[in-house]
Amino acid sequence: MDEKREIRNTSFQVQLTGDTEEKRTVEGYALLFNTPSDGLPFEEVIERGALDGVIEKSDVFALLNHNQTRGILARSKEGTGSLFLSVDDKGLKYRFEAPKTALGEELLENLRRGEIDQSSFCFDVEKDTWEKKNDGTWKRTVHKIGNLYDASPVYNAAYSKTSVCLRGKEQVEEELRKKEQTVPEEYYQSIEKSLNL
Repeated sequence: MDEKREIRNTSFQVQLTGDTEEKRTVEGYALLFNTPSDGLPFEEVIERGALDGVIEKSDVFALLNHNQTRGILARSKEGTGSLFLSVDDKGLKYRFEAPKTALGEELLENLRRGEIDQSSFCFDVEKDTWEKKNDGTWKRTVHKIGNLYDASPVYNAAYSKTSVCLRGKEQVEEELRKKEQTVPEEYYQSIEKSLNL
């Protein structure tokens, strides 16, 4: 996997929809705006507007547990295909018809049984900011997503890949350390004045 890619989970139910008993339409939200991501050692929110223009330039797969080696469930290439992606006030919604393949049947059976009930997405970040909050914890705000790679139903949404974004936090921490270590010129001037130098 490209080391710039990050994975986030969404505690929002993925479900089967449709009128017939043989439901094959799978839909859910891959990401929610202005909602803290799950399973991270810091607070992270994705701003509304972070996906502007992203779907139209991305090649997005619907995978089971982000695993492309098992096959794909659907695909949206630059906004068209069997994976329907739409952005609303809540977040990024995805919908597709489960394929009549072994993977599609596995997904449907596990959705019916309640084994799969959450979503996850894979992306990279074009623009973000980090801030240290008053309580000492960190907050990351994602202003712009660069590319979206997949929107996936998952068995276990407790894991978020964080190694890439934590480098951004480390850079901010280093800048804060440098600021704290830098003594302003006024400090030395006030010492000189008090010593009459």
